[in-house]
Amino acid sequence: MPQLFPEAVARPLELAEANGMVRIRSACASDVENLSVYFTGLSVTSRNKRFMGARTDLASVAAECVAKAGRPDHFTLLAEFGQEGQRRIIGETHYAYDAAARHGEFAISVADAFQRMGLGFQMMNAMETRAIDLGHEMIAGETARTNAEMRGLAKKAGFSDTGLGDWQSVHLAKRLSHPR
Repeated sequence: MPQLFPEAVARPLELAEANGMVRIRSACASDVENLSVYFTGLSVTSRNKRFMGARTDLASVAAECVAKAGRPDHFTLLAEFGQEGQRRIIGETHYAYDAAARHGEFAISVADAFQRMGLGFQMMNAMETRAIDLGHEMIAGETARTNAEMRGLAKKAGFSDTGLGDWQSVHLAKRLSHPR
């Protein structure tokens, strides 16, 4: 990885539309406050889509994302935008392996100003790569039936509707391909 982003878990990418570089990296304990600020900065619509409902305890959610990331089979990846020496979180994905169900579950969000630039797809690829490295074979998520953006992103990333959702939600899953 270029020295500009030494902690990156994926190749840094340039967002031409935003005139800056983005790195995707693992979250650490020092990210709690910035992750809380990020969650607070999401529009009400984006926050509701990320959490599948209203949440007011965003500082607690940020702390949980980072605290659980230290456990085996759990991680949070952050997308940071760098421009003129400044960096800020513009996306996150949280992953947790469910041993009983034998698949990983994830949640993802991208800051409103950075949506539809391919960042969500890049974050999902980084998450899948990390899950494969952990030896996981299946990854799943749930989204509201009304969340057309997430359903489209999941389809583009190779997820299928499992039919396990209810009248309000869609359950999506993907079998992970391990390199041979």
